Amino acid sequence: MNLPSNLSKSMLLAASIFWSVIIADEFDPDMIPYIFLSLIPIFMVSALVITLTICSVFWLREKDNTSKIKVFYTYFPYYAIVSFGFCFYFMASSNFDVFVVAFFSSAFITTSQSWVWFAKEKPHEKT
Repeated sequence: MNLPSNLSKSMLLAASIFWSVIIADEFDPDMIPYIFLSLIPIFMVSALVITLTICSVFWLREKDNTSKIKVFYTYFPYYAIVSFGFCFYFMASSNFDVFVVAFFSSAFITTSQSWVWFAKEKPHEKT
């Protein structure tokens, strides 16, 4: 499992989605420094969520010698349903505040894509 690569891609995806939603609502040139500063907390949150919720499933199932694609097809639908419900609940309870929508939409899309990246990884060749 190539965790550093996945976390890097996830952080870039999450930051792109987060700031795209915010900039689409209102762009202010004073936001530009915050875009770069936000990469640190976005990386930390992405790493924590992906490691605790997605990697743990793959790591537990690897002990059973279950293929990554089988883990994906078994657990991803349930994960997507629960995470969508969780994200939608918080977006709706905030009356769809732009920052909350940006955060939870980027979280949902990023974690869903992270599942795909983990499932499609090629096994490391043994030398």
